[in-house]
Amino acid sequence: MEKVVHYTGRAGFPGILTVLLFIFGILLFTPFTVSASESLRYDLTWMGIKAGKAQLEFIEEGDSLKIVSRAESAKWLSVFYKVDDRVESVVLKKNYPAKGGNHWVADRYRLKIREGRHRRDKEVIFDPANGTVLYINHLENKKETYHVPENTFDPLSGFFLLRKRHLEVNRPVHITIFDSNKVWDVRVDILRKEEVETPVGKFRTIVVKPNMKSEGIFDRKGDIYIYLTDDKRHIPVLIKTKVAVGYIEAELVGGEF
Repeated sequence: MEKVVHYTGRAGFPGILTVLLFIFGILLFTPFTVSASESLRYDLTWMGIKAGKAQLEFIEEGDSLKIVSRAESAKWLSVFYKVDDRVESVVLKKNYPAKGGNHWVADRYRLKIREGRHRRDKEVIFDPANGTVLYINHLENKKETYHVPENTFDPLSGFFLLRKRHLEVNRPVHITIFDSNKVWDVRVDILRKEEVETPVGKFRTIVVKPNMKSEGIFDRKGDIYIYLTDDKRHIPVLIKTKVAVGYIEAELVGGEF
């Protein structure tokens, strides 16, 4: 079963916090090296009020790269609406001489969400050799197999692989991910360059805007803007999204990078 969805319209998000971290997937097949100790810490704010915190980590072990994303609500918000989300993705480096050397392929993806009374526990296991993925809903005890195109990633690994792409203003990047039981053909707009200041310093950035809709990533309407450092590292230092009431930001406040 394979379904490719072309989506270029507006997108939204699931909870007050999670969307700022699990933004989008994007394919890339060039060598990628990060520090095993690299981590990024963010404050999550709603209209200037701190609503939670988040962290993104790289853990590199040989030819595998594990990416872990966590988001949790602040104590005051947890009284009314507790958020405790964890997403983990693993990609593997494979040697394909016929394709010109080493390439990264998606291996597995796990999404565990707690947002108020809402729970999700889903997993995707990739089988690039056969062009399939096994989708598991742990809460409902359901399993389904889907056919996917070559070079398909999950949302989290794809977002970080974007950091190694060459980005040019007004030259959109087209991407392929598997999420919400579908294959998504997504356009990412490269909007402009802008200087921003965060608690860890001032950065020249390039602003990108993913155009997609996906369960576990987007549910309500609201555009997302991601500010990546305008250099080879493309560190995400700021993320902004509009919501029904006001706006939400994820701002880099520390870490090892």
